[in-house]
Amino acid sequence: MKHLISPQDLSLTELDQLLTLADDISNNPKKYSECCHGKKLATLFYEPSTRTRLSFEAAMLNMGGSVLGFSSADSSSAAKGESVADTIRVVSGYADICAMRHPKEGAPYVASMHASIPVINAGDGGHNHPTQTLTDLLTIKSLKGHLDNLTIGCCGDLKFGRTVHSLINAMVQFPNVKFVFISPEELRIPTYLREETLDANHVEYKEVRVLEDVMPELDILYMTRVQKERFFNEEDYIRLKDSFILDNTKMKLAKDDMLVLHPLPRVNEISTEVDADPRAVYFKQAQYGVYVRMALIMTLLGIKQPEE
Repeated sequence: MKHLISPQDLSLTELDQLLTLADDISNNPKKYSECCHGKKLATLFYEPSTRTRLSFEAAMLNMGGSVLGFSSADSSSAAKGESVADTIRVVSGYADICAMRHPKEGAPYVASMHASIPVINAGDGGHNHPTQTLTDLLTIKSLKGHLDNLTIGCCGDLKFGRTVHSLINAMVQFPNVKFVFISPEELRIPTYLREETLDANHVEYKEVRVLEDVMPELDILYMTRVQKERFFNEEDYIRLKDSFILDNTKMKLAKDDMLVLHPLPRVNEISTEVDADPRAVYFKQAQYGVYVRMALIMTLLGIKQPEE
């Protein structure tokens, strides 16, 4: 049985097959409308979520399946002290596959060790968010046509941002990918990512503090919000939250075909005036998230691609 806990759980071949399937789903959604009939997805969300939880639910419903679960720890037996291991043992008898979001790093991995159904990590603390990464890869591949030979700028909270961490882990597999990290000193990428992923794979990167300086060289700009819930000190959050805001003035410095991605939710790190720019693809990116989760559910359940 296969789980998806980290982006590295998928080989390049498996990743290519998954993205190819997601692309076919996006072009032929009706073909897949009954392929999960009779199957149930459990959404175990110990943290608040809008896009991730609803896109998982939409994915399963789009394929004729059904959904059960909870949307916060307070509405589950976790509030009574039940362990993740016990919860997943019980849920394994109710559903065919599970998507779990948890504030503690490693919780979905623990669940996978005790589950008798496939477990998908829907975000664990500041660690990983593999299905967001699959969404990002599908967005880039669909709109750019390739995943190699790209210069990717990551801007904002790079210390706690699990979406950035997952994206780095995935993109280092592709040839000639370079990174530019734009953040305050306090929110630089973690040392372990720098040493164990970037340096270990001989990936070219640089770290800067001014977004305008590097805009002209970027093929992708991946914006993130400064997450209040990841800070221990509210004063630090207030001081840093407005450090990097993308607006039309900065966009004028970028390539004509640069893409702006954002995992959302947005607070104020991208001005709403940017939304009208055709290079701003973050809402389209959210739609791609449904297609890639449909493909992932099918793959983990071993459901074959339906005939035309």
